[in-house]
Amino acid sequence: MLGFLIGLVVTIGVAWLIIKKYQAHTVLLLAGLLLLTLTLFVAPDTSILFKKAKSTGLSLFDIFDYVRGSLAYRAAGLGMIIMAAGGFAKYMDHIGATDAMVNVAIRPLGLLNAPYMVLALGYAVGQFLNIFIPSAAGLAMLLLVTFFPTLVRLGVSRAAAAAMIGTTAVLDLGPASGASNLAAKTAELDVAVYFAQHQLPVGLAAIAVITILTYVSGRYFDGKAGHVVAADGPRLQAEGATDKPAAPAFYALLPMIPLTLILIFSKLVISSVKLNVVTAMLIGALIALVCEIIRHRDGKAVSKGFMAFFDGMGQMFARIVSLVVCAEIFAAGLRTIGLVDFLIQSAQGAGFGITAMTLVMCAMVTVIAVITGSGNAAFFSFGHLAPNIASSFGATSVAMLLPMQLTAGLARSMSPVAGVIIAVSDAGQCSPIEIVRRTALPVLGGIVTVVLTSVIFA
Repeated sequence: MLGFLIGLVVTIGVAWLIIKKYQAHTVLLLAGLLLLTLTLFVAPDTSILFKKAKSTGLSLFDIFDYVRGSLAYRAAGLGMIIMAAGGFAKYMDHIGATDAMVNVAIRPLGLLNAPYMVLALGYAVGQFLNIFIPSAAGLAMLLLVTFFPTLVRLGVSRAAAAAMIGTTAVLDLGPASGASNLAAKTAELDVAVYFAQHQLPVGLAAIAVITILTYVSGRYFDGKAGHVVAADGPRLQAEGATDKPAAPAFYALLPMIPLTLILIFSKLVISSVKLNVVTAMLIGALIALVCEIIRHRDGKAVSKGFMAFFDGMGQMFARIVSLVVCAEIFAAGLRTIGLVDFLIQSAQGAGFGITAMTLVMCAMVTVIAVITGSGNAAFFSFGHLAPNIASSFGATSVAMLLPMQLTAGLARSMSPVAGVIIAVSDAGQCSPIEIVRRTALPVLGGIVTVVLTSVIFA
C-alpha cells in the first residue's frame, strides 16, 4: 500500500510539473530515478537492475546503471528504427516527395462541390498520408499550405478546416510510427503483422467513425457560430508556402517504398525473406537519392542534401528516443515501487477482467495525453506495464497495447497544449480551446470505436 501511495503521489507530481510546462524528458527521468531510489527503502528485496544486467556492487550506482542499460538497449533496437524513420521522413520532405504525395492525394477532393463532405474526406485522406508522414505537426504544416486554402475557398470556416487538419494524425498507424514500433516490440510481434492484422482492422473502423463525426462536428459548430457557407472565397496562401520548384509527380511514390517493402517481405507475403524496418528505410532513402542525382545532375549538391537524412535521425534521437528511455525509467520506478502490482491485485480482487483493466489503462493514457499534449509521452510511460498486467489476466499483450497505443494518439488532439493543435489554431484564427471543442466529438468517437473494436480484433 505504501508503494502505491508513493507511486501515486509521484505520478501526480509529474503530471503537475508537465502542466506547468517543465520539460517532460527531464521530469520523467528524475521521477523514475526517485522511484528507483525509494524502492531501495520501501521494497529492498525488489531488483532495480535493467533486465538481466549484473549489479555494479553498489545499489546507488545500480540506479544510474539502469539508465545506461535502457539507453543502450533502446538506441540499438527501437531507437534505431525511430531514428531511421525520422531520417527518411526528413529526406522525403527535403526533396519534395512529401509535398508531391500530399498534392496527388488531395487534388481529387478539390473537384467536389460539397464543402463539409470534402472536410470529412479530407480527414480520411490525411490519416492515410500519416502512415507515410508520421509527424503530426509536419503533416499538419503540409496540409495547411496545400489543403487548407482549398477548404476555405469551398466555404468551410477557417476554424473547421484547422480543426480537421489537427486530427489527421490521431491514429499512429504503420511501421514509421515510433509508438507502433514500441507496441509491436512490447507485444513481441513483427511490426508488419502488428500493422496489418491488429492495427488496420481497428484503424479502419475508427477512421470511418471519425470521418462521419468530422462532418457532423464541422457543420454543427459552423452553424452555431453563424458561419455562412460561401464558395469561391478569397484565394489564400498559407504560411510556410514557398516558390521552390515542385518535385516530379512520380516522387509521390517514394514515401511508400519502405512500407511496401516491409509488408511484402514479412510473414504476410514472402516469409522466407525478413526485412528490417531500418533496412527498408535505408533502401527507400537510397532509391530517392538516385532519383535526385538523375533529376538534378549535380552530385555535390545532392550528396550534401542527403545530410537531411542524418539530421532527421539526430532530431528523432533528441526528441523521441530520449523520451522513450526517460518514460521507460519512470515506468520501471512505478513497477518496482509496487504501484503496478497493487493495481493488478486490486482489479483482480474487485472482479475486474481484462476488458475493464484495459479501460482503466486507456483512461490513464487519455488523461496524460491531454495534460501533456503528447501521445508518445502517455503511451511510452505506461505501454511497458501492459504485458505484465495482461498476462496476469491470462490475456495477450496486444489486447491491451493496441487500444492504449491508438488511444494515446487520439487523446493528443483533445489537448489544447499539443503542438499540432497550437499550430492549426493560428491558421484558424482562433484559440486552441476552440479547436479542441471541435475535435472532441470525432476524437471521443474514435476512442470508443478503438476500445470496442480492439476487444474484437486484438
